[in-house]
Amino acid sequence: MDTATPKATAPLSSLPAQRLDASGRAHVDVRAIVALAIPFAANSAIQAILNLTDTWFIGRISTSALAAIAAIHWPVIACIALFGGVGLAGQTLVAQAFGGRRLKRASQAGWISMWAALVVAPLFWLIAINGNAVLDPFGLDPEVQALSVQFWEPRMYGAPLGVALWGIVGFFNGIGRPRISFMVEALVCISNAVFAQLFIFELGWGIAGGAWATNCAQALGLLVALGIFVGPKMHRMFHSRLMWRPRLPKLIGQCQLGLPMGMLIAADVLGFAMFQLMQVHLGTVDGAATQVVMMLTSISFGPAIGIAMAGTTLVGQSIGMGDRGWAKRIGNSIVVMCMTYMGTIGLLLGLTAPWLIPTFVADNDPQALAVIQLGTTLMWVAAAYQLFDGLNFACSFSLRGAGDATVPAICVLVLSWLVFVPLAHMLSFTPGGGWVEGLPQFGLGALGGWLAALTYIILISTVLWLRWRSGAWEKIRLR
Repeated sequence: MDTATPKATAPLSSLPAQRLDASGRAHVDVRAIVALAIPFAANSAIQAILNLTDTWFIGRISTSALAAIAAIHWPVIACIALFGGVGLAGQTLVAQAFGGRRLKRASQAGWISMWAALVVAPLFWLIAINGNAVLDPFGLDPEVQALSVQFWEPRMYGAPLGVALWGIVGFFNGIGRPRISFMVEALVCISNAVFAQLFIFELGWGIAGGAWATNCAQALGLLVALGIFVGPKMHRMFHSRLMWRPRLPKLIGQCQLGLPMGMLIAADVLGFAMFQLMQVHLGTVDGAATQVVMMLTSISFGPAIGIAMAGTTLVGQSIGMGDRGWAKRIGNSIVVMCMTYMGTIGLLLGLTAPWLIPTFVADNDPQALAVIQLGTTLMWVAAAYQLFDGLNFACSFSLRGAGDATVPAICVLVLSWLVFVPLAHMLSFTPGGGWVEGLPQFGLGALGGWLAALTYIILISTVLWLRWRSGAWEKIRLR
């Protein structure tokens, strides 16, 4: 709906991504959204490249190493998301504070995110030393599990660095400066490749070297981002050097927002972790093909997350300026952009899979052909759900910008664990070959697991769209 808006001659009070026509009517400025979304998408593409780089380097070790990273990839992300959601919450609080011109509060939210990373560090270190306990219930091949634990331990030790990096990057995203985020993430990506070559092959650390490479790259990115955050330009505007002290009420408030945000991501990711562990349990070929397809589809959902992150910023800034009707119009535009992009890229991935997948397996590996053939089939199923995944991302991130995290988290938790995981188990395993007895099992292998993933994506995207359309988030008020 249209709302009363300032005149075009008052740019300081105009709403984000707003264009006024000759009669003074407000329209969503698609060009402004694109201008903001491009660096956001580039940031997310950098993350996709980071994942692809890790997969490429580790794939050069062996197919077993590739299956190991497949087994551990989603549990790593889920643990970081679950305990690091408070870092993600920073972007929402920064965006709303910035929209309301509360600039000191914006920089304070950035600092609180980094304090939170220190608070959760002991939890990550406890998880790090229990890698075997996490993987034992899944019956992985002993060699695959041993390699998985070699990656798990150092990656969890360095996880607080990732949470802190989320927080400081979220500050720049919240104030609408994603180009700074892109520079930092590009540095992380490039340095990760350098460290991976050094640690994995030159120093002979194997799969553990991939984890240490990521940790070192994130530490370097964090130092650079902090330098910009407290630099003269940012300090003049946000007083960033003065807002570093921890404030317990603000930390608690950010945790109350961030924990359900992290839970939403963790519930979704853990569902996919179980799904991917199932594929690894089916066999090395199924696990390796699934990992390659996952990494290739990240080309699609990575930039889409970037577009959706623009929605988080613009929705949050609109709410901070007091216009929730405009926030809704922005969110609707983000939905259209995400779905269009992901539908197109999904089709292209399906068409080019026969040429892309062979680049991720070693030529002399005896199982390479089987991985390529299965991966090509799975890519078409993965491509089919891209359109709905675009709707999922757009609604989820727009709701995040509004501070609506608890209800979406519950919805994702229920659909992931009561629908997706059981369905993936039933469709993947043959009778007697799975983890749980008593469920019907249809023995479709990795193809069945991916069909379950498609069903889940359709359901969750529909639920989140209905939540966004309901307008329940308009009643939420953040401090």
